[in-house]
Amino acid sequence: MSRPIRYAMVGGGPGAFIGAVHRAAARLDGEWTLVAGAFSSDPGRSRAQGAELGLDPARTYDAWDELVRGEAALPPEQRAEAVVVVTPNHVHFPVARAALEAGFHVVCDKPLTTTLADAETLCRLTAAQDRVFCVTHNYTGYPMVKEARERVARGDLGEIRKIVVEYTQGWLRTLLEAQGQKQAAWRGDPALAGPSSALGDIGSHAHNLAGYVSGMQPARLLADLSTLVEGRTLEDDATVVFHYAGGARGLLTASQIATGERNHLRLRIYGEDGALDWCQERPDRLRLVAPSGVETVLHDGVEGLSDRAAAHLRLPGGHPEGFMEAFANLYRNVARTLRARAGEGDHHPFDDDFPTVEDGARGVHFIETAVASSREGRWQSAEWSSPAS
Repeated sequence: MSRPIRYAMVGGGPGAFIGAVHRAAARLDGEWTLVAGAFSSDPGRSRAQGAELGLDPARTYDAWDELVRGEAALPPEQRAEAVVVVTPNHVHFPVARAALEAGFHVVCDKPLTTTLADAETLCRLTAAQDRVFCVTHNYTGYPMVKEARERVARGDLGEIRKIVVEYTQGWLRTLLEAQGQKQAAWRGDPALAGPSSALGDIGSHAHNLAGYVSGMQPARLLADLSTLVEGRTLEDDATVVFHYAGGARGLLTASQIATGERNHLRLRIYGEDGALDWCQERPDRLRLVAPSGVETVLHDGVEGLSDRAAAHLRLPGGHPEGFMEAFANLYRNVARTLRARAGEGDHHPFDDDFPTVEDGARGVHFIETAVASSREGRWQSAEWSSPAS
């Protein structure tokens, strides 16, 4: 391994779940090193987080715009090479745009932005600046998800007829935001979360996973977004029906009021010649079903897996790999891509296998289209193409 990639983080201050996940995933392979941060809109909390992480106080900034300016002013061999954005949704766009304009690569949490216009601006800017931009749809990092993708791509299932993806949680079954729960509060505020809550938070993952594995994007959709907990502003439950250009049908369910569910993300794809079934709560297994009903369960680490899946395994079979390793696979692939671009490392197969800014923008288009469909009570075109292509 060559030297680690230097990165700065915006967001991820004291008590923030996803910021700590990003830092741990980036650290797992030793391919990234945190050199700077603006961890909170509260300068005191930002400095406290920087001190806890052992950062140079001069590179723990009071605000994200100070971070971008300060890091850009440093000599190339010292400054951060990438900016990682783990703020609430409404801050993603201004930080990512400023980082790109200053010449940094970007890793951004989902959803990419709160509007499609902003997402498309980032697509154009990423291309114009020739930067690497990763959106952390981390579930695509699981080896058995990659195995599922390969089996669909090589035709094992035959013509795809039905895609069913569900992402259900139960943590918002009560009005937590009224109790001052920070994570619930910003997700339920349109000014911070954007036009959607459940779809933006977890439905975007489900939409991305279905497209990644199937290689298909819907041509049109019909959505029903509901707010079932009284006093909540944005939806906490969503159902979306998809029609695909080739005639296949799809169904997406995203709910955060599904009592008792923890993090139930499940994808099923039914083809003319077979079916597959993957569940995030048992991520080391891929269930294959023949037309006769005979089931085969593949486990990660067994012989005969695709090269793509094998390239993202870290341990021998029987040693569980989970959420953090899947997340780290994205960071590893991005780091290798950056070093190869700089002429500092070899290119490995599948290094480009991570969600891009276009994938993120496609997710924002999905959210906006579903919101419009539910509001108007009619089918909407779901087709989107990148303005940078």
